[in-house]
Amino acid sequence: MPQNKRESLVYSVIMCFCMVLWMSIYNVALQHGGLSLEVVQQAWLGFPIAYIFAFCCDWFFVSKLAKGVAFRFLLRPDSSVRRKVITISSCMVVPMVLIMSLYGAGEGCFHTGMWSGIFMQWLHNIPFNFIMALPFQLIIAGPLVRFVFRKAFPVGTILA
Repeated sequence: MPQNKRESLVYSVIMCFCMVLWMSIYNVALQHGGLSLEVVQQAWLGFPIAYIFAFCCDWFFVSKLAKGVAFRFLLRPDSSVRRKVITISSCMVVPMVLIMSLYGAGEGCFHTGMWSGIFMQWLHNIPFNFIMALPFQLIIAGPLVRFVFRKAFPVGTILA
């Protein structure tokens, strides 16, 4: 886990990149009914704005909320590092899925012009995004990003 603000920023940049890219591809694939090169291309084109939005939500709001909930209600001071990682990651996924599902519904309404259906589209997106985001975060993105992060920032070293 990050040890200071700088490390936390780098960790968030990498994690957000992985999660937003994967979830963008997943959501476009859901809309198109399957995975193809066109799906990846469309996801990549929409990625920059989604990434900036998701990163800002994560950095300024969700991470504080998730850590607050985790340490107040779900973790004890003597909890293992593994339990802390899994709990905080899970607490991050829930609000990010809610926020980014609304973002996706808004993006879809922007492209179609059918703003009256945004609420129902948002409610439709939430379970589909949650069933992909939580396992992906816990099984793939989390371990991968922590591995890459620890290669760049070994514990116990001071990097200027």
